[in-house]
Amino acid sequence: MKSILFLDMHREGRSPSQRFRYEQYLPLLHKKGYLIAHSFLLNERDDKIFYSQGKYLGKGWILIKSFIKRLSNLIHVHNYDFIFIQREAFMLGTTFFEKLLSRSGAKIIFDFDDSIWLQQVSSTSPNKKFNFLKNPGKTAHIISLAHTVVAGNRYLANYALQFNPSVKIIPTTIDTELYVPKKRETNPVVTIGWSGSKTTIDHFKEALPALELIKNKYGDRVAIRVIGDSQYQNERLAITGKAWNLANEINDLLTFDIGIMPLPDDEWSKGKCGLKGLQYMALEIPTIMSPVGVNTEIIEHGVNGFLCASKDEWVTCLSLLIEQSELRCKLGIAGRKTVVDHYAVASNTGRFLSLFE
Repeated sequence: MKSILFLDMHREGRSPSQRFRYEQYLPLLHKKGYLIAHSFLLNERDDKIFYSQGKYLGKGWILIKSFIKRLSNLIHVHNYDFIFIQREAFMLGTTFFEKLLSRSGAKIIFDFDDSIWLQQVSSTSPNKKFNFLKNPGKTAHIISLAHTVVAGNRYLANYALQFNPSVKIIPTTIDTELYVPKKRETNPVVTIGWSGSKTTIDHFKEALPALELIKNKYGDRVAIRVIGDSQYQNERLAITGKAWNLANEINDLLTFDIGIMPLPDDEWSKGKCGLKGLQYMALEIPTIMSPVGVNTEIIEHGVNGFLCASKDEWVTCLSLLIEQSELRCKLGIAGRKTVVDHYAVASNTGRFLSLFE
């Protein structure tokens, strides 16, 4: 009976990367007879401290506890056939643990879904002062140590192939048995929605010039919602951000009539795996994305969604969707079919299980 140790930062259900990259497959692995262990570094209490402003003593203690926990993992690593590392084993810029784990005899599977070899710090990050302790360059070393590398898209895979020939592409996937569309009632107010987090709110701001024009054009016929950053306020657009909550995530998304995923056209964004857009599409919410990275593979413009680069393109496509409920329905149905066929847990199960064969 094979055993797998999953190493990552967060408890189960907390991190989008973990949830949509491997946690959805855990019941299947259990069913197949694998023994599963999950070693994460931040419990619920430590999570709040780690992502708060200040609290330096608390953060220092978290680092010490995390180091001890990974030492414990090294002691027991001989019990496992596979070590699955999601992004990194430890939050600082060292590959100390990955190097020792690679010598254990267990097969190392390294999974990543962002351009994490680049220095990227959100303007809202509470830990910007500690950026010097990070080392994005360690990603290349971890990749070189892995038995198998799992990349979320072709752009990430091409980077990984520079350091390891054993690279597989498995997209970020949606459980379409959980993400079920609802019958939409006719509503005179069309809701444009964005879902993200405090660290990605800058991406939403990319769409503000177009959204301001849309609000001026349609007034009370349009509402704009932001999910994921409860501190975000925009009086001009009448937006009060709402906190993300796992229990309400799908119901919150179902309040959207149009889902948007704006992105800057930069190297970091090219590594994105389209998660927000895929969530909308799975729920038959017509979706507009920036034509950056994998988004151009997910969306066929005008068929299962829209790709918009300029302000004028955003205004044009948003206007079409606001005015034409039939078009919203058509693109929504086509979007879900795309997810079911290519980006669903069910359609990628074989690829994921092959990692442990």
